[in-house]
Amino acid sequence: MSNDALRTLTDKSEIIDVFNRYATGIDQRDEALFRACFVEDLQVEMEGVEPITGGATQWVDLALSAVGGYETTHHIVTNHDIRIDGDQATGVAYLQAQHWNPDSSFLVGGYYTNEFRRTNDGWRISKLTLKVTWTKPG
Repeated sequence: MSNDALRTLTDKSEIIDVFNRYATGIDQRDEALFRACFVEDLQVEMEGVEPITGGATQWVDLALSAVGGYETTHHIVTNHDIRIDGDQATGVAYLQAQHWNPDSSFLVGGYYTNEFRRTNDGWRISKLTLKVTWTKPG
C-alpha cells in the first residue's frame, strides 16, 4: 500500500471518529468532547435553526441546551462517505436521533453534509449542515 493510500485511509478513519465523538458528546452531555469536534469559526446550517454566526461556542451552547430538555438522547451516525482534498474534506453521513422523556419522545432522521478542516489538533468540523428528511413525534 502506498503512503498516499495509507494517509487517505487514516484521514477517513479520523473523520469518522469526529462524527462518532459528535454523537457521543451530545448524548452524554460532555461539553468538552462535543466542543472538540469543531473549529472556532464553525458555520452551522440546520433546518429549523437560524444559521449560526457565533462560531463553535454559540453552537455548543445551543445544541446542549436543546437536548437538555430530554432525559436521554441517542444519536446514530452511519453510512459515511468521506471525500478528502488536502487539508479539507467533506463527509456525508446518515443520522437517526431519538430524543426521549418518559411521557414523550421525538425521532428525527436525515443526513449531515459536513465540511472538515485538518488542524494541529486533528480533523475538525468547519461547517455542519443537517438535512432533515423525516420526523416522528412520540
